[in-house]
Amino acid sequence: MTHALLVIDVQNDFCPGGALAVAGGDEIVAGINTAMANFDAVILTQDWHPAGHSSFASTHDAAPMSMMEMPYGPQVLWPDHCIQGTQGAAFHNQLHVDRADLIIRKGFNPAIDSYSAFFENDKTTPTGLEGYLRTRGIATLTLVGLATDFCVNYSAVDAANLGFDVTVNMALCRAIDFDGSLDAARDGMAQAGVTLA
Repeated sequence: MTHALLVIDVQNDFCPGGALAVAGGDEIVAGINTAMANFDAVILTQDWHPAGHSSFASTHDAAPMSMMEMPYGPQVLWPDHCIQGTQGAAFHNQLHVDRADLIIRKGFNPAIDSYSAFFENDKTTPTGLEGYLRTRGIATLTLVGLATDFCVNYSAVDAANLGFDVTVNMALCRAIDFDGSLDAARDGMAQAGVTLA
């Protein structure tokens, strides 16, 4: 059974100094680089939004971190972040990007956000990652990256629901922890059968 490391959104905008900085987001980079050697495959995800994305607070003249009802359900309105081609959307400069077998970009559809590496936030539009993993015979995943309570959480739960054996290495993740989101994410991942290591 092939085991893949799925590295979620280790990008400048999610690291200190970025537009949507996660506290300590840069602290996990060295550990992720070291971990890469222990896996048969390494996959990176990259948040990749067009300017004016529907999930941006500025698009709606709304307060950042407020909520809005979208056709696919409730959506946090974020500060503008990870805009295609910007330095903020680039991977952290110390991340060993060359080790990746695959880089999967998400959130590029202007009408829908995409937290999960597997599905957009409508929970039905696939990114193609599941098919890639299946055709490579990969059944076991370890997730690391940013942020624990949003993109890592959604990716891990979707992977478990798709039948993958999923572990989240909590030491190599950092959380936004917005309004109790980290505790909720921990509970949700555990209920889905994700191992929190």
